[in-house]
Amino acid sequence: MRKSWWKIACVVLLVYTVIGGLLFRVPAREILGETIRNLYFHVAMWTVMFTLFTVSVVYGLKYLRTQNLRDDIYAVNFAKTGIVFGVLGYSTGFMWASYTWTEYATNTQIFKEPKLLGTAIALLIYFAYMVLRGSIPDLDKRAKISAVYSIFAYAMLFPTLYILPRMMESLHPGSQGNPALNPNDSDPRMQMVMLPAFVGWTLLGVWIATLKVRLDLIKEKSILNA
Repeated sequence: MRKSWWKIACVVLLVYTVIGGLLFRVPAREILGETIRNLYFHVAMWTVMFTLFTVSVVYGLKYLRTQNLRDDIYAVNFAKTGIVFGVLGYSTGFMWASYTWTEYATNTQIFKEPKLLGTAIALLIYFAYMVLRGSIPDLDKRAKISAVYSIFAYAMLFPTLYILPRMMESLHPGSQGNPALNPNDSDPRMQMVMLPAFVGWTLLGVWIATLKVRLDLIKEKSILNA
């Protein structure tokens, strides 16, 4: 029970998020309307993605120092799970845009939106990370090259998702630097759900990643004990 408290907290927070996200009152915002509830899900996906990618690159750096394949297993599985949540974040954002931005922007403008393009590029870089791993049969060489590449992939998250979109005109809410989430876009009623949502979804991402790690550790047990 002492080791599972965070899993119980994850379930409780996500149940609260779903119920609160669908039923609690939200402020009436022009254009957004009830779709503002997507903040509890769409933005949270980015929180999870960044957390998992951060853990992945930390384990990649650790592998370069220790040459322990166990660290490589942690790195790749946290990266895989981060990609899944990144795709979910992109999908929920694109769907949200298709219901709101079309009132004052064309489909072409939405497709060229800097934040969406930057996200697509960042995800493609991580997809290339997985392709690279699959193309190298030697375990040690694969782990070493993957660890180096993961540093590059992680570093590219910031220009593609934060720096470049802030330098270009964007459809995302907020001005003067185009913040991804302007504090003025939410109020205390939303924060009651938003903060638990961020924590709950992040715990879920970590939970999924650790389950994948455990499966791979079992599969590679003979190699790790060699």
